[in-house]
Amino acid sequence: MRFRIHKKNLLVLLGVSFVLVTLLISTRVLIVSDSDVSDSVGVLQVNRGVRSSEPVKFNFASLSELTQSVYIANYKQCVHNADKFPGEPQLVLVVQVHNRPEYLRLLIRSLERAAEVHSFLLIFSHDYFSEEINTIVQGITFCKVLQIYFPFSIQLYPSEFPGQDPRDCPRDTSKDNALKTGCLNAEHPDSYGHYREAFITQTKHHWWWKLHFVWERVQAMQGYSGFAIFLEEDNYILPDFFHFYKSMIEFRKKGCPDCDMLALGNHNGLTDFTRLTNKVLTTGWMSTKHNIGMGISREVYYKLMGCSNEFCTYDDYNWDWTLQHLSGTCITKPLKVLVAQGSRVLHTGDCGLHQKENCRPEWASQRVDEGLQTAKEGLFPPSLVLSSAETVEHKTHMMNGGWGDIRDHSLCNNYAKRL
Repeated sequence: MRFRIHKKNLLVLLGVSFVLVTLLISTRVLIVSDSDVSDSVGVLQVNRGVRSSEPVKFNFASLSELTQSVYIANYKQCVHNADKFPGEPQLVLVVQVHNRPEYLRLLIRSLERAAEVHSFLLIFSHDYFSEEINTIVQGITFCKVLQIYFPFSIQLYPSEFPGQDPRDCPRDTSKDNALKTGCLNAEHPDSYGHYREAFITQTKHHWWWKLHFVWERVQAMQGYSGFAIFLEEDNYILPDFFHFYKSMIEFRKKGCPDCDMLALGNHNGLTDFTRLTNKVLTTGWMSTKHNIGMGISREVYYKLMGCSNEFCTYDDYNWDWTLQHLSGTCITKPLKVLVAQGSRVLHTGDCGLHQKENCRPEWASQRVDEGLQTAKEGLFPPSLVLSSAETVEHKTHMMNGGWGDIRDHSLCNNYAKRL
């Protein structure tokens, strides 16, 4: 029997036991009607203006206790090292973290070596929860750190949506067979006739939830007027990352005031770095080139959230390909990006979503150290030079599928339901 908690009663219950209510709401949300999911998102609005210096001790004893830990942490928003580094952040880095602790250690090592890192706020957004990963992040002492936790992680829902429900249709079953067997999502395969796989859909969910939560829910971001730079756990930043960011901001003021986004990284690594170190170009945003070290302003965030339905219903499990689709369609003027030709962000990961075996982070570490030795003469350029201004236009592509289930559409849309 379904029940509904009215807002007035919800506020009373919050005063008695916030944890109990959030657990009830988080369970109800997975029925995934528009009203149900938005109620859960609304709970998170209560955390605005709340900050605690006491870290949340995660309880891994059971799924319900782990879920409770996640919701309490997102509510309390403990900023580590806030007393040590007072004042507003000069730069916000947002790192999407899954479960590659050795690569995460490499990223943190690079951050510790970065010039002026004490002025950063690092936000780590987790969709996998473990004592090891929390210990790694909470061991950071060189700047302010906030951890946020994706509350719809498949780890928390191992046998129900948004995890993989045993009653879901197998990926490769035909629609006719699915309808005969009566599996849950028989009516909604993707454009290529395949049914959802939870581990495939999670990354896009996490990315969209994170974007919304960072700009709308994180207390430490209120009043911040700079760009948030989005990274992943297998990235590695160069020592002059902040110097280069400030140079890009200055260049943008006069050289490209209509640039919507920044790309502090590219996928060329340190190839020809010394020659390219002070060069930037302008072009239209492309997923295969500009999804690393990506800088998003609050203004662009609002543009993206205005396209929430298009993002959440586009049949592509990749957030970056979906973003490219929006640029020039829902967002009528294609997104223009200012790009570092000498990349300040390296990609160290040799495994990920589709590659699980033979991960060798020690090799990545060695490659980075060797590359930096050859590149160090090109660091900290005094000024930037525009090397190319390419045409900004919408680039169509074939969507990749994997995002046909209407439950994904509904949950995704409700992250930004209440602005």
